[in-house]
Amino acid sequence: MLAVKVPKREAEKTRRKLIELGVLARGYSVKREGEFILFPVTGPVKGFELVEAEFEKTKRRPHSYREVVEVPEKLRPLLPSSFDIIGDVAIIELPEELMPYGEDIGEAILKVHRHIKAVFAKGSKVEGEYRVRELIRLAGERRTETLHRENGIRLRLDVAKVYFSPRLATERMRIFEKTQPGEIVFDMFAGVGPYSILLAKKAKLIFACDINPWAVRYLEENRQLNKTPNVIPILADVRKIAGKIEADRVIMNLPKFADRFLREAMLSVKDGGIVHYYGFGPEENLFSEHEAKINDIASELGFHVEFLDERKVRPYAPRQFNIAIDFRVLK
Repeated sequence: MLAVKVPKREAEKTRRKLIELGVLARGYSVKREGEFILFPVTGPVKGFELVEAEFEKTKRRPHSYREVVEVPEKLRPLLPSSFDIIGDVAIIELPEELMPYGEDIGEAILKVHRHIKAVFAKGSKVEGEYRVRELIRLAGERRTETLHRENGIRLRLDVAKVYFSPRLATERMRIFEKTQPGEIVFDMFAGVGPYSILLAKKAKLIFACDINPWAVRYLEENRQLNKTPNVIPILADVRKIAGKIEADRVIMNLPKFADRFLREAMLSVKDGGIVHYYGFGPEENLFSEHEAKINDIASELGFHVEFLDERKVRPYAPRQFNIAIDFRVLK
C-alpha cells in the first residue's frame, strides 16, 4: 500500500494536511519505523516522500450494545434502543423476555460505553411517596451512588433512593433561561436539586422542598458542591409550607400528581408570578384537562390565570406525553 513517510516531529502537521487534501486512507492504523511515521494514502501526494508499506486495519468500535450482545435472534427486536445514563450508571428497561439475558446485556453496555461503571434494570415503576423504583443489578460495580453532570452543574445522588431523570436536562435549561436575576423561586418537589442548583446561578434565592430525606441530604451536599448558598433545602410535605413563601416563580415538577398541589402553588406565588406546571396527557388531548383544573383552583381562590406557554416535554408511554404548562397568576 502507498504511504507518506515523515519524521515524527512533523507527524501531526502532516496528518492534518493529508486529511485536508482528502488522501489519508481511512480504516488503517499509522505505522512507526524508528524516527519516522508512515501514513497510508489513497494515491500519490506531491511534496512528500512516498514508500510502499503494509498497514493493519483498525477495528471499528461498535456504536451500540446491540451490535455486540448475544441473545436469541427472535428476541433481538425487543432490545431497547436507548437507556438512561446518570453519571456513570446506566438504567435500562427490559421486557420480561429479555431478563434471563440481563447480565449479557449489562456486560455489552459496559463494553461499548467505557465511562459506564454499573448497569441496572428497572425492576418496578416509580412509586411511593419518595418516587423511587426497584433496581436490579445486571453488571458492573455494586453501587447506586454516582456524580451526574448536566448544564454546567454537578449532582451527587443515589439512583436507588431518589427520583432523577436525565431526560429533563433541556427542560431545566429552558426554565433557567426564563428566570430573571433577583427572583425568588420555590421548587416544590426539588429532589436532589437539578432545577434549584441550576437556577441558583441566576436567581436571588431558591426555596427547595422535598419530602424524601435522602433527596434533601443530597440537595444539601449539591448546594455545597456547586457553591450555591442561596439554595435553601427544606425537608417537609409541601402542603405544610405553602403560603409561607412568596415567590416570583414556582416549579411543580411532579407530573403524576402536580394537579393535587395547584392550590399550594398559587398561594405561594406573588401577584403576577409564574408557575411552571408539569403533567401527563394523552396525545389526542394534551392540555385541556390540566387547563380546566388550573382554572378551577384559581377560581376557588378568587384568582385569575394567564396561560403563557404549553409544550410537549417528552414521550412518557405509548401515545402519552409529559407536558409543561407555564401560567401567570393574577391576584
